Amino acid sequence: MTAEQPHHRPELDRLSLTGLEVFAHHGVFDFERENGQLFVVDVELWLDTAPAAAGDDLSATVHYGELAVEIAAAVAADPVDLIETLAERVAGVVLAHRPVQRVSVVVHKPDAPITVPFGDVSITIVRERVGAPDAATPTPPEAVRAVLAFGSNLGDREATVNAAVAELAATPGIEVLGVSRLYETVAVKPDGIDFDAPGYLNGVGIISTTLGPTALLDVVNAVEHAHGRVRAERWGDRTLDVDIVSYGRLEIDTPRLTLPHPRAGIRDFVLVPWLEIDPDAVLPGLGRADALLELIPETTLRPYVGETR
Repeated sequence: MTAEQPHHRPELDRLSLTGLEVFAHHGVFDFERENGQLFVVDVELWLDTAPAAAGDDLSATVHYGELAVEIAAAVAADPVDLIETLAERVAGVVLAHRPVQRVSVVVHKPDAPITVPFGDVSITIVRERVGAPDAATPTPPEAVRAVLAFGSNLGDREATVNAAVAELAATPGIEVLGVSRLYETVAVKPDGIDFDAPGYLNGVGIISTTLGPTALLDVVNAVEHAHGRVRAERWGDRTLDVDIVSYGRLEIDTPRLTLPHPRAGIRDFVLVPWLEIDPDAVLPGLGRADALLELIPETTLRPYVGETR
């Protein structure tokens, strides 16, 4: 008898992207979360590149430049304790690309807090498309209309929100279709309105995207992170908050993402700016945004007119 062959199909081609460096804040120790460190990612993709080669068609394969940006955004997103968890996140991003059937992910942590001399520490995982972490939310076959909500109540709020919109507009796979004006609102905490906390600037943007919903989440988390967002306290003050309000008509509830956003229908600071740029806005599963707004008894929302000097 011959030895059992590897599970992957031998006719598939392989695309490699190695040495992708990302500074992030993962780790089990507080100082790792606070100071951050370098992570290096290698990925190898199994896919059939013959259709792309035959037609010299980039859309029939994986755009490795865009993939690199998506992976970097995923690594820079919400901190986790383990590089194993980080590797799973990267695998989900890669497998969201339809041509990819199998992926190998290596996450290196060259500056890990080890007290003896060492060269590197890394984790290698291999994942198939079937049962992949992002299989429930794959890359769409065509662009999807999504709604994003922006908020900031620390620092130069207006500049931060405007920069976030510009960064998203510059991201491959995202086209910004419209952005509302900004609105001022009081901070809302778990116990209700907090008049002592810094007030928020809020706005809404409508985008067209070819990213899957989880890949889009990774991108917006990376934008938040780039502007100093720290998730230390639920509903705490923050330099930048970017929420995915809706993604087409998709309704999902996963450990990382619930769509539509579970509280969008009761937030005037989402509904008012959204209706400003889309009077016929509909929140999937809940109905028209204007009807939902009528159910909110009172509002502290007001148009932003600029910082007082």
